[in-house]
Amino acid sequence: MFEQRLGHERNRLLQYAFALTRNHDEARDLYQEAMLRVVSAPQAPAARPAYRAWLFKIVRNLWIDRLRSDRRRADIHQHIADHTQVATEPVVERDLAVRDAFFQLSIEHQEVLALVDITGFSYKEAGEILAIPSGTVMSRVARARRKLFELLSSEPF
Repeated sequence: MFEQRLGHERNRLLQYAFALTRNHDEARDLYQEAMLRVVSAPQAPAARPAYRAWLFKIVRNLWIDRLRSDRRRADIHQHIADHTQVATEPVVERDLAVRDAFFQLSIEHQEVLALVDITGFSYKEAGEILAIPSGTVMSRVARARRKLFELLSSEPF
């Protein structure tokens, strides 16, 4: 039962975890830690929308806990910079530019874009996950997209 309910959300949870951590190994670790919390929870929401929001909140809260315990953002940005130096094809260069621009956004902007644009949540669902009104999600998404566009406008394609 647990695996069946989770199966529908596994890939989206991993994508969200990667969008937050910017590292495949850390994303998998974050996902596994979240699954430990899920299986040890005394009760999970019964309704699918509430269950989905609950899963993503667990991942988000664990990620926030990690940020608080060890501030490694500078190391992560350096790691990305080290891996974006070699790009030979225009598509690869564009993809790397988008990734780099995404990581230059504020945490709030990264979160809403990861939920809405990467994992496909509605504004309402993203608002439930982030515990903010859907109108706030909409305005953050708009500002995040505008900032991303500004950052990419200076990149040669």
